[in-house]
Amino acid sequence: MTPDTALNDHEIASIARRIDRPVVLVGLMGAGKSTVGRKLASLLQRDFVDADDAIEDAAQRKVAEIFDEFGEEYFRDGERRVIARLIEENSGVIATGGGAFVDPETRALILDKAIAVWIDCNIDTLVERTSRRSHRPLLKTGDPREILTRLLDERHRFYSEAQVRVQSDQGPHVETAKSIIEAIDRWL
Repeated sequence: MTPDTALNDHEIASIARRIDRPVVLVGLMGAGKSTVGRKLASLLQRDFVDADDAIEDAAQRKVAEIFDEFGEEYFRDGERRVIARLIEENSGVIATGGGAFVDPETRALILDKAIAVWIDCNIDTLVERTSRRSHRPLLKTGDPREILTRLLDERHRFYSEAQVRVQSDQGPHVETAKSIIEAIDRWL
């Protein structure tokens, strides 16, 4: 997007008024769902919530601890309940964990009651971004590049069901947020 074609505040506000349900961001870890989500919520003048933060608040423990102690299936069940509550309570922007949209019940819920936005990202960018933090349970079991490549291969068919897809590689997160707004506008 060039500066000449960038959305102005009036256009963003006009699109925001047409959005009648939560915008739920899906995609692999490191795609920028939380960071872009905050920018998107700010542009739309809506609330932002990170589903992982809400899960940790509800469980009074970290996502990694839930994974370690109870396993992924238990975590996904709780995640689905929290996302359902967030969708009911929130008309803003919700960032989900990378595996949330893979769960068939969670995916159906999001597709029915929200606008799912797949933030897609190339593997090199994902590896670089996820290397900045050590809290990713699924990356603790081997080579991050191999794990992320496998996860993308496994999850691509699920993520592709999202109503909207945008690419987020290098560049300012605000540009990705504006790309999401434009893509939602086209979808609406």
